[in-house]
Amino acid sequence: AADHPRPVVRCLYLRRCTPAHGGGAPVTSAESENRAFRSSFWVRNYLTEPNTELHQPNLGFYLPKRPRLLLLHAGLATGGGPKPNTNKAAKSMQAAITTVASANPHLKPLVSSLRPSPPHRVRVHPPRHRPSTRASAMASSAPQELTITRPDDWHLHLRDGDVMATVLPHSARHFERAIVMPNLKPPVTTTARAIAYRDEILKALPPGSSFVPLMTLYLTDSTSPEEIKVARKSAVVFAVKLYPAGATTNSQDGVTDILGKCLPVLEEMVKQEMPLLVHGEVTDPHVDTFDREKVFIEKILAPLVQKLPQLKIVMEHITTMDAVNFVESCKEGHVAATVTPQHLLLNRNALFQGGLQPHNYCLPVLKRETHRQAIVSAVTSGSRQYFLGTDSAPHDKRMKECSCGCAGIYSAPVALSLYAKVFEE
Repeated sequence: AADHPRPVVRCLYLRRCTPAHGGGAPVTSAESENRAFRSSFWVRNYLTEPNTELHQPNLGFYLPKRPRLLLLHAGLATGGGPKPNTNKAAKSMQAAITTVASANPHLKPLVSSLRPSPPHRVRVHPPRHRPSTRASAMASSAPQELTITRPDDWHLHLRDGDVMATVLPHSARHFERAIVMPNLKPPVTTTARAIAYRDEILKALPPGSSFVPLMTLYLTDSTSPEEIKVARKSAVVFAVKLYPAGATTNSQDGVTDILGKCLPVLEEMVKQEMPLLVHGEVTDPHVDTFDREKVFIEKILAPLVQKLPQLKIVMEHITTMDAVNFVESCKEGHVAATVTPQHLLLNRNALFQGGLQPHNYCLPVLKRETHRQAIVSAVTSGSRQYFLGTDSAPHDKRMKECSCGCAGIYSAPVALSLYAKVFEE
């Protein structure tokens, strides 16, 4: 396949049928394609490697290892050469990329708030210049449509009670699974509480939703190794979240000394292969707000990785070039990072342009443009160490738009469109 340019998968908004015309299945038409919101992604080289997984959460899809060479070109899906039934190969790859385009008002009535969107079709467009060796063979082939599984959100705040009932449909509509944060009042510190919280989420889901919440535990100074064993056996808890005490919303019960008070728990997490999700900021009031992530890496995270190199660590919502450099320096592959749409699209100027902008205030705070560019380069590089994590964090409007507003950006309804914008640009 060396003589074939890499194909482009173009993701389209497609008009959906009413229940009377197909039960919500997506359809295509000249009108819907002309009015569609388009975003393009390169299908990376993983597709041409027969024994390699394509696992790109930041691109929004996952494909398992293929037993044969998969070649996508000019609307033809083949394995080692042309096959008469290309539809079979195309249909074997399931999934959907669903997005919300707030900039396209005409699309809003087409998005149901009562259930998640069904899989959307993804049309594979041939490159403009086809190789002459296959031009004649492919001239009569119509473009194939691949269905790709819905993405996952690896950092999500759902809150509880009425707030959860309000915001949950937005995430369930666009994501298949999500890592749910445990910083409630009181926090989710035990497996029993995590199971109860999961039941609350499942009961609040819209009818017919297939959304799967993946639960986490809130790490404290008093968390025991036995609790980690119980969490692993539960098949409900998938990670443990580290909040430095006082670092962010509802973090007052967080850890005060990670290596001094939590080392036995971390050692058990290594044995159980339980990931540690880290809010990477120090809380020392003498450290500048814009330097808290950098100092955390130097004083806490680097020593932790050196002490427990086999511990799986995810740096949450990274914001700096320092974080990117640290992730890429951990060659063993046990350190990764989630990235939010706001830290990909905005720098710290967005906090002050046109007056103080409370809806652009989050923790960690937005950083310089050079840091934003470093993060964009990292997530668009194809590295498997960067994951989609919206950190979508809802707050009451009265608590957000006030003299001392809460930190957090609620992005769930439009997150996928924002990520698509980054890759398109």
